[in-house]
This record gives sequence, C-alpha cells and structure tokens, in this order.
Amino acid sequence: MKVTAEHNERIANMTFASVYPHYVTKVEKKDRTIEELHQVIEWLTGFNNTKIQELITDKVTFKTFFEQAKLHPNAHLIKGVICGYRIEEIDNDLTQQTRYLDKLVDELAKGRKMEKILREEKK
Repeated sequence: MKVTAEHNERIANMTFASVYPHYVTKVEKKDRTIEELHQVIEWLTGFNNTKIQELITDKVTFKTFFEQAKLHPNAHLIKGVICGYRIEEIDNDLTQQTRYLDKLVDELAKGRKMEKILREEKK
C-alpha cells in the first residue's frame, strides 16, 4: 500500500494521548503489562514514565512526540508490515517512526520476547 500525503498529515496531527489507551488495551488483552509497554516506548524514543505521562497530559501530536524523541540507533532494524504498510518502504520519516511504534506494540502483544522486540545486539 502506498502512503499518501493525506495519510501522513493525519498521522502527524493525531495525538499520542488518543492512541495510547489502544496500546494499553492491546497489550493487556494479551497478558502483557503497562511496564512492558513503557519499556518498549522508552527503548524507541528515550521517554521515561514521567515523560510519557506528560506527553499524554499535554495531548501532543505524533509530530511533536517524535520531534522530542531521541530515536534508538537500532530503530531502522524494525521491519515488516503494520496496518497494511511495509515499514521499510515508508518514505515519510514521521509516518515511518509512528509505524515503528505500532510494530513494537504489536510484537509485544503477540508475545514476542523483549530482547527480540528491542533489537538487542547478540553478544
């Protein structure tokens, strides 16, 4: 599926606070925890629990959310299809970053091991 300019604009203007409860529901339904969800968010963005709550309270858009994030250097290793889009083929940085987060939440909900989700280097 090709990402359109309208799609990119919709993602940019969507608030993190509007999507976060869906992330929580998705992971808890599969017996994962909010702590694990926050671990995944922190790995990708550098945001700790306090910052995550602040971003929710402030109702920041995904544009602002990712402008403030320090994306993990291994984020480019997140590949695959989410919401019908192949992540590595998305040419809009913000949309791609948002889909990175969606993919990590999806993997968490599917029961994938945390070290696989967080793309840790093999020792």
